Amino acid sequence: ADSADLWTWLVIAAHTQLRLARPLAEDLRRPWERPAEPRRLTPARVRRGFRNIGATAARPAAAPKPSKPGPGRPPGSKNKHRAKRHDVGKTVKRAESIKEHQTRRG
Repeated sequence: ADSADLWTWLVIAAHTQLRLARPLAEDLRRPWERPAEPRRLTPARVRRGFRNIGATAARPAAAPKPSKPGPGRPPGSKNKHRAKRHDVGKTVKRAESIKEHQTRRG
């Protein structure tokens, strides 16, 4: 019963949306259909022209802001900080030869 109610509300919402879009939609009729007045379009004809409404409707979003340069170093300027240097060294004490390694292992 719940799914039937949800489906009913979905159909009502879709039909209402098509009714409200009726003045904005153009008549994209089939070749065998008679022309209709713009205010008297059926929901099926409004649905056909619904995809073209977005181009004519006003956008709800604000105008895009101009982009700013990023936080990086501007091109052409010299690098002021030298790269850090690290000493080269072993991190783990290793045997210098394979034989020494094998004797340690046993």
